Amino acid sequence: MKANALNFSGGPGALPAGVLEQTREAIVAVPETGISVLGMSHRSDWFRAILDEAEQNLRALMNISDDYAVTFLQGGSSLQFAMIPMNFAAHPSMPPAYVVSGYWSGKAAAEAAKVVPGRSVAWDGRDTGYRQLPELDEVETGPGAAYLHYVSNETVEGVQFPDRDAALAAPMIADMSSDFLSKPCRTDLFSMIYAHAQKNLGPAGVTVAVIRRALLERVPDGLPAILDYRTHVSHGSNYNTPPVFAIYVLTLITRWLRFEIGGLQAMQRINARKAQRLYDTLDRLGDAVRVHARPRWRSQMNVAFSFGDARLDNAFVEAARERNIVGLEGHRSIGGLRASLYNAVTEPAVDTLCDALSEFSRQRV
Repeated sequence: MKANALNFSGGPGALPAGVLEQTREAIVAVPETGISVLGMSHRSDWFRAILDEAEQNLRALMNISDDYAVTFLQGGSSLQFAMIPMNFAAHPSMPPAYVVSGYWSGKAAAEAAKVVPGRSVAWDGRDTGYRQLPELDEVETGPGAAYLHYVSNETVEGVQFPDRDAALAAPMIADMSSDFLSKPCRTDLFSMIYAHAQKNLGPAGVTVAVIRRALLERVPDGLPAILDYRTHVSHGSNYNTPPVFAIYVLTLITRWLRFEIGGLQAMQRINARKAQRLYDTLDRLGDAVRVHARPRWRSQMNVAFSFGDARLDNAFVEAARERNIVGLEGHRSIGGLRASLYNAVTEPAVDTLCDALSEFSRQRV
């Protein structure tokens, strides 16, 4: 079988080789059932066990207490952008606050405005070109804010908030889609964390939500059942037909992290080495290349950069493809190049990318 290309795409991202092999086998027949995972009933005992294991693995990896519900949803983060204000900001005297730090947090704030007209943008990095982030402790949310929403890592601009060691006055809700499970996280500091797959969790189709149970008491009655978080919690993530395949692969990913990688601290060390290797290479290229994010806020997951000329950027994409490297095109909103270093991107793959950058710079820049 031909080896997979080295996938640096912002999403869908790379998957671990062992997980890909198990998935290939399961598409024909899950070993313990003799039936393809694509044809498994979501009401089967086998799938109930998969849901339970996925939750148990997440609780173990992230030290999630029983004060939180863990549920598996559909619709990606885009659906959560609307569901969160619908569920948790119904009281007009408690408007939510949003940090707009890039493309995706901007979309979250815009969707909230359709649901809760009183929502406020507590900070907006537009004037800086979304190259830096605020100190969350200094963001003004106003008295009695329903919550402060932010995106922990902006995949498009390549900026990432540092780890927190203290809670804020307002309940924190974080979209962690692109750095979820890439490092340890103080879950207890948050009222809600959510993350869609296709980055570090597996293929698109499933979204994980970790919700403080006390927050669920805010949900107003009368919401459509499928848009009410309590529905999904009470039905054990099986209210309507869930994405069985995506949740199965997510379970394989969490097994890999727990039992092969050795947990999130070990994963964090690997990711730190990968990011340092790539940023060091880019910095050595000097004026030939520009990293989008300012140094303090550089993301370990998504490195956005450019040679300063669309023709050179396109030429590098072609040169990288000759080395079996794919997925380097920047997001359409800012152009340029982007290398995503999700968990399954290996250190040798990053070495290959760095060699390609150095060689291209010598020959073309």
